[in-house]
Amino acid sequence: MPSIHQCASISMIQTPPLPGSFQHSGQCLNEIKDYVLQEARILSECGFDAVILQNMGDMPVKQQARPEVIAYFSVIAKEIKSNFSNFLLGILINWDGVASLAVAHAVNADFVRVEHVYTGVEVTSTGLLTAQCCEITEMKKRLHTTLSVFADVYEPHAVPLGAKPIEDAAWETIHEAFADGLFLSGKTAQESIDLIERARTKVPNSTIFLGGGATEENVLQLLKYYDGVCVAKWIKNGSLKNPIDSERAKRFIEKVNIAKKEKNKS
Repeated sequence: MPSIHQCASISMIQTPPLPGSFQHSGQCLNEIKDYVLQEARILSECGFDAVILQNMGDMPVKQQARPEVIAYFSVIAKEIKSNFSNFLLGILINWDGVASLAVAHAVNADFVRVEHVYTGVEVTSTGLLTAQCCEITEMKKRLHTTLSVFADVYEPHAVPLGAKPIEDAAWETIHEAFADGLFLSGKTAQESIDLIERARTKVPNSTIFLGGGATEENVLQLLKYYDGVCVAKWIKNGSLKNPIDSERAKRFIEKVNIAKKEKNKS
């Protein structure tokens, strides 16, 4: 089982718009599943440590996922888990961490990413999103699961209400809301480095992944600070709607492997 705790390479697999969503263009579930499995095959061959299944194509969405989305995700995620055992599988249903946990537990996935919103309140294009940490921790207890839940802190595409210093928000997410680790990201690589340096003052031993913004050019620098990096747009030539560019994905992993070797030497 690959590690997700040191110089981890994480990529996103975006489902095409699912049936029932505004952007759905008529693809049946089997066609969507085939597309997702092809993306997973590329990432597997490139040697990624983990992938996160997400449904950005369903935008716009409210916080509570529709029942059919949960059903479709369970079918698709199970196919990934059954066919690819060499990477860890994460679940991220926009923007419902409770639904994500339910699917992850049902398909024996490895972790959940809660992007909007684990703690606090955020303003997004579809209105207010409110903390789900109570419902998520209660579900973990009910299901007797040790599935890891990683939470974004102040995801950069939303506006937090009553924002606290990032180091305080990170501490609360770990020590009051009991996330197993964090995702952080700024709007630039330097901002992302500044954020993690501040967060480490309060949560020095917590697992922290870069939520986005990694490229072939900056990943070596970012992995000096982060436990792992999540890449999406860069290996898709700038748009989540594009398929994964296998050559870009290979080049990205080559740089990650350099970082791993350097980490092992130190």
